[in-house]
Amino acid sequence: MFPADKRISDIVDNRTLLEQFLFPINQHHVLANNLSGGEKRRLHLLSILATNPNFLILDEPTNDLDLVTIAVLEEFLLQYEGCLVVVSHDRFFMDRITDHLFVFEGDGVVNDFWGTYSEYSKEKEEQVKKKTKKAVAAVELPAEDAPIKKKLSYLEKRELDLLMKELLDLEARKDEINMLLNNKDMHYDDIRKLSEELGKIIRLIEQKEYRWFELQG
Repeated sequence: MFPADKRISDIVDNRTLLEQFLFPINQHHVLANNLSGGEKRRLHLLSILATNPNFLILDEPTNDLDLVTIAVLEEFLLQYEGCLVVVSHDRFFMDRITDHLFVFEGDGVVNDFWGTYSEYSKEKEEQVKKKTKKAVAAVELPAEDAPIKKKLSYLEKRELDLLMKELLDLEARKDEINMLLNNKDMHYDDIRKLSEELGKIIRLIEQKEYRWFELQG
């Protein structure tokens, strides 16, 4: 990554930045080749930031960084005055440094959302809850107020019962995943897998609710 004869201070000639990124003054003249793997990644990141770019694109920046370095990077980016574009599955990192999201929800759908990932997730949950409440309210309408609807066949009744059970199971799993994602110590790969599963579950809930309304209508 760095020439064997390069010292840290040769690569980044900024004492304040070096110390901010956890390179104390007594380490500034150490050869970069003698650094640990984590220190080399930190120095490589710092060598880019030290050029004071006005536009940064970070692709999964937290993947290979330890928690201490991630915290330092977050603090640096919070003070960064340029334009920042981040591609990441790390919801906690995004919550700290972003206020505008382009969420890829699958099937070619990109949601343009102003706010943090937690705010986006909460809004999606509220939308699903409202749909569910409307569905339950429709079922509980008194007979005299209920709209006239076609008589369901035996197979449609079975499908309706099955849909209700599936919706309850999906909602329970969604709540379980949201609880798991609140664990800040969770590994990135687990966060990514759970986030992908959550996206699929939300789409399934929407599809099954749509079919439920069709049968109820």
